[in-house]
Amino acid sequence: MDISAITDAFDSGTDTTLGWISDNGDWLFETLRAVLEGTYNGVLWLLQLAPFYVIAIVAALLAWRLINAFAGVLAGFALIFCAIMGLWAETMSTLALVITATILALLFGIPIGIVAGFVRAFDRFLEPILDLIQTLPPYIYLLPAIALLGYGPATALVATFIVAMPPAIRLTALGIRMTPREFVELGHATGLTPWQMFVKIRLPFAVPSVMAGINQSLMMAFGMVVIAGIVGSGGLGETIYSAVRTLDIATSINAAIAIVILTMVLDRLTQSAARRAKGGAR
Repeated sequence: MDISAITDAFDSGTDTTLGWISDNGDWLFETLRAVLEGTYNGVLWLLQLAPFYVIAIVAALLAWRLINAFAGVLAGFALIFCAIMGLWAETMSTLALVITATILALLFGIPIGIVAGFVRAFDRFLEPILDLIQTLPPYIYLLPAIALLGYGPATALVATFIVAMPPAIRLTALGIRMTPREFVELGHATGLTPWQMFVKIRLPFAVPSVMAGINQSLMMAFGMVVIAGIVGSGGLGETIYSAVRTLDIATSINAAIAIVILTMVLDRLTQSAARRAKGGAR
């Protein structure tokens, strides 16, 4: 058996299928592109409404409320530093991309995770798929997205959405399964309906795990938006990619620092929110 012939046939079939989907589903992908870019532009518009110091103050107040006063001061000054470097517009563009992709990932991932938490057969079916998504190099998701959606934020959103969804699914399913058996038995003994059981017992115990899933989805999204700069996503990812192409070391370092600042601020805020949710569920 000629392995190379099989490989060539598979590659040819993949190209033909992708071309057929692109030709016959052009209207669908144009609609999807318009919806994704419209959503992204709307989030970006909201973030750009306020001056940089207002966003920094809001982040500082959140960090103070969720962590402590020192963390609030650090968060505020860190974001102001992004503006001092002249990268505030790019920072907000990256934040808009991450927020949009993460929200989309959660809208799909949390319901899927809830079903997987209740239905073990579905969970076993999902496991190898999620393993595959998390194992493949992130660049893989950009290629078909470019072919179907072209260059721009829509392609970056789709690729980031795919990468960010598995943690939300896994940790939501885990949270649903972590409900103590005695509380489930108590719910049955008091005559709760399945919906009441879910809302009053299972969901409160699952909230800390769901919050951890949100945190991990955000971190995965940040990792992907930098790579997505290759496809013209805008923001800090594209700034780094352009700087690397022109050997502008200073700009690439500044953009990398801005990404680290934005990632750390959101990571600490969501981690603290998850700890508070865990404390409240006890």
